[in-house]
Amino acid sequence: MSFVPVDAVRVTRAARVYAEGWQSWSPATWYAPGAALLRPEEDWQHTMRFRPGTALATAGQQAEGLLVVDPGEGPVRWYVSPSRTAVPTLRTRLSGGVLEVSSDGGVRTGRAPTVPEALGAAAAVLAPAAAVRPAPTVWCSWYRYFEHVRAADVTENLRAFDEADLPVDVVQVDDGWSLGLGEDLAPSPGFGDLPALVGEIRSAGRRAGVWLAPFLVGASTSLARAHPDWLVGDAGRNWGQDLRGLDLTRPGVQDLLRRHLRRLVDLGVDYLKLDFLYGGAVPGTRHDGSTPVEAYRAGLELVRETVGPDVYLVGCGAPLLPSIGLVDAMRTSPDTFHEGGEDGSRGLRGLMPVAARAWQHGRWWAGDPDCLVARPSYALREDWADAVRTFGGLRSVSDRVADLDDWGLRTTRDLLRDRVGPGPLPDDVVERGARLSAALVDAPLGSDEP
Repeated sequence: MSFVPVDAVRVTRAARVYAEGWQSWSPATWYAPGAALLRPEEDWQHTMRFRPGTALATAGQQAEGLLVVDPGEGPVRWYVSPSRTAVPTLRTRLSGGVLEVSSDGGVRTGRAPTVPEALGAAAAVLAPAAAVRPAPTVWCSWYRYFEHVRAADVTENLRAFDEADLPVDVVQVDDGWSLGLGEDLAPSPGFGDLPALVGEIRSAGRRAGVWLAPFLVGASTSLARAHPDWLVGDAGRNWGQDLRGLDLTRPGVQDLLRRHLRRLVDLGVDYLKLDFLYGGAVPGTRHDGSTPVEAYRAGLELVRETVGPDVYLVGCGAPLLPSIGLVDAMRTSPDTFHEGGEDGSRGLRGLMPVAARAWQHGRWWAGDPDCLVARPSYALREDWADAVRTFGGLRSVSDRVADLDDWGLRTTRDLLRDRVGPGPLPDDVVERGARLSAALVDAPLGSDEP
């Protein structure tokens, strides 16, 4: 990389720096100017949580496409990429009370009186006339059933929503319903009949949603073995195998995506959680010569064009700036927890970026803080409920209704009723999020998967 100076800002001890991360699972927070940058603890974390192929600064802060400096006195300064595909890396270095800002690509800069105004002005460079759709309320299968979900589990909860007076718009079946894109979306053994389940959900007056990881496959899948030329780059590891990104510029990959997406939409699915999207932008040579980020955005455009404007798209594990204008909601954090962390003993993994990215809701998309988990066995349920209620935009829950006690049922009901408008969150909430995330900046990233 070749970095060139962009600005030099004299800062006080009260100064703070907002460094945006590459994708949903990347750290995003407010740092003191001299604080240590959050770093991956293992190699796979760089691929799956940071920007693959981009080295981290040895000192100072680093941001992908968006940086804000509050000097402590005087106007707040912002620096943002003017492009959704040529996204620069920005760095800071503190020297003698002056914070030096540099970039390896073009940026636009500006000043504003307050942090919320600075973030809003920077956001408007990339989405000057964003129209954010009102978010539906969602029940998701993941945090109760994980990959072991069965159609009967979903049906049980579907029947319980009315009895419990839970205003659920979308019933979303998460990972576990199929063997994945690399196996032609063949159903997981024992899951049941997805078309019949979708019909049952729709007959109950609710919308049907499914989880999909469309931009990567396992290295040992049938697709990977049959079409090695469709693969580009290491995409980490999950589901017991190494992952590879798909070359979204390959005609065969494009045809595969269209076929699978149309199959789901024709079933009546009109809500898609698109996960592990970073796989479409991993480093590697593309068939048509596109850069990885250009290929990613073209792939997401193909998804939007194929499913049509009425299907609600949620990005997850997704490069942020390259997704603007193509998804309706965006995850702003890593997962609430994975299997083995259901008791909350590993802490609130998503709190720091959820709080820091509260400003994005209503400007680029509906901010998705991830699901509320309110059953008694989750020790951090009260703290997490406060976080998703305060800093989130998309309201989603993920408990078996029968597992909820009185507090859990009441909290779940209240969250689903408390719909967030499509406009930005109030400035005081944005400022509260900035201060909370700064206080959490030293929290460990953890070594489990996203």
